[in-house]
Amino acid sequence: MHDKIQQLSPRLANQIAAGEVVERPASVIKELLENSLDAGATRLDVEIDNGGIKRIKVRDNGKGIGQDDLPMALARHATSKIHALEDLEAVATLGFRGEALASISSVARLALTSSRDESGKGWQVSAEGRDMQAQVAPAAHPRGTTVDVRDLFFNTPARRKFLRTEKTEFNRVDDTIKRLALSRFDVAITLRHNGKGVHNLRAGSGRVEMERRVSQVCGPAFMQNALHIDVERSGLRLWGWVAEPAFSRSQADLQFFYVNGRAIRDKVVSHAVRRAFADVLYHGRHPAFVLYLELDPASVDVNVHPTKHEVRFRDSRLVHDFLFGSLHRALASVRPGDRDDANGGEAPAGQPLQPSPAPAVAGVAAGEFAGQQRMPLSSSPSPERLQGQMQGYGALHQPYAGGAAVAEASPAAPASQGWNASLPAEADDAAAPPLGFALAQLHGIYILAQNDQGLIVVDMHAAHERIVYEQMKTAHAAGGIQAQPLLVPVSLAVSQREADCFEERSEVFTALGFVLQRAGPETLLVRQVPTMLHGAEVEQLVRDVLSDLLAQGGSDRIGERINEVLSTMACHGSVRANRKLTVPEMNALLRDMERTERSGQCNHGRPTWTQVKLGDMDKWFMRGQ
Repeated sequence: MHDKIQQLSPRLANQIAAGEVVERPASVIKELLENSLDAGATRLDVEIDNGGIKRIKVRDNGKGIGQDDLPMALARHATSKIHALEDLEAVATLGFRGEALASISSVARLALTSSRDESGKGWQVSAEGRDMQAQVAPAAHPRGTTVDVRDLFFNTPARRKFLRTEKTEFNRVDDTIKRLALSRFDVAITLRHNGKGVHNLRAGSGRVEMERRVSQVCGPAFMQNALHIDVERSGLRLWGWVAEPAFSRSQADLQFFYVNGRAIRDKVVSHAVRRAFADVLYHGRHPAFVLYLELDPASVDVNVHPTKHEVRFRDSRLVHDFLFGSLHRALASVRPGDRDDANGGEAPAGQPLQPSPAPAVAGVAAGEFAGQQRMPLSSSPSPERLQGQMQGYGALHQPYAGGAAVAEASPAAPASQGWNASLPAEADDAAAPPLGFALAQLHGIYILAQNDQGLIVVDMHAAHERIVYEQMKTAHAAGGIQAQPLLVPVSLAVSQREADCFEERSEVFTALGFVLQRAGPETLLVRQVPTMLHGAEVEQLVRDVLSDLLAQGGSDRIGERINEVLSTMACHGSVRANRKLTVPEMNALLRDMERTERSGQCNHGRPTWTQVKLGDMDKWFMRGQ
């Protein structure tokens, strides 16, 4: 190590700076495409060889760069997108740092050709990792810009050896193209790899064209299970597509989120989405979505990371609550039958789902199971009363007295009445409700029902569990949170920062049934807890809430713990397998499902019902062939 301080050479400084922007071929393509979009391009053509390691060529039809500006384009901290600090506080372009081209040219052989008119005459500037001595020469080129990058990291072998295989690098490039393609539907994009066409995405601004591109990027199955949302409130707008919980993924590979057209990964956004799916997603699974958040550029800071993947919201709590509320309501509004149409039970891909009340069925009202009563919602019951009401609502939870499962699918009506007697009398005259009319039970576990599209199979325990759970949540919310004082207060040793946070946000604990008191600079006393959480690990729960308040400005842990208790109670109080139901009881359960929020999944995220279409069954038996 040298003791003398000296100025770094421009070449070495640029190569060090390139490490912040240029990690691999995909990051080069991201920077080049963002520059093209900022230049007003409506068509982007990308060609790569050897996964982008050997060559990257990006061509656009934007406004181009003038001859005098070409050398400056390769200089560090040179940009046409901001001119003063005020511009940085409300950035409306994708790029603005003025480092991308300089960083790329310092670790690769770069040639930039551009023209500002349709004359076919342009200029080319090139650099090959030297001291940024750009060379300008005339060149033929239509209006727009072409950037040709060859031999990435040819002069920094230590970084080149960290690149992965050609396939891996190509996959990263492909992901970058897809992510950018979803940000601008009005731009046509093509991708060629080793001379072979990979993508040819046509431009379009209409709803149909947008959904076609989403289908090309995310797959047709995503669009077939997607809910379209468009919500605007408090200066924020959220629109896009979110897949139903049944279309969950084993990994977070279909999650695209954009803030003012910029693809980002943000902790506030991730937490809001996870909370919205908390009650309907199976553990270990990930939701799929393509969502766009639009807000005032001055209320979001995009200058927090060199690659601009992260942002910082001025009011992160407002954004979090808006995202959670919008997605939560969208998922809750879905009912069985929302996708029914004349074409076989599926709405056109991506059409917004508007819940509609289930058709009335004569003699079968929701909740009319044998021995049951509806839960009163006028007051907040105690845990003991909730348990009693739940057992009353789930009076069918005892196993079938016969002990053995029903071995055959059979109608739960007297045999003398015949098979059709299992259907209500109006079934032949009126259109079947979304979940149809009950036919029989299968092995004491599943309900078989007939609707206009074919056969419905319902897991009766899972379905009843969701119904009970939603009713218990409603009853609990209607009367507020009941609390009880502790005979012996719990003392918590916390940091002074956490104690100060409690004093500033004590209303959060009070609203959730907790009574805390500061007993010293680093000591809190818990004097009262919610009745539903009696016996829970109060100390750890309070610490977690304080941690959330410090990190995110809010916390939902107490509400989540209460919901966990209600979910467990609902699970134990729901109708069990091997319990034989009558046809009216089965129909009552189906009608309740049609009226209950999130009835497509049980409390644990498992599906509660599925549709088998008549056309699929015809194929099984080769009917009509």
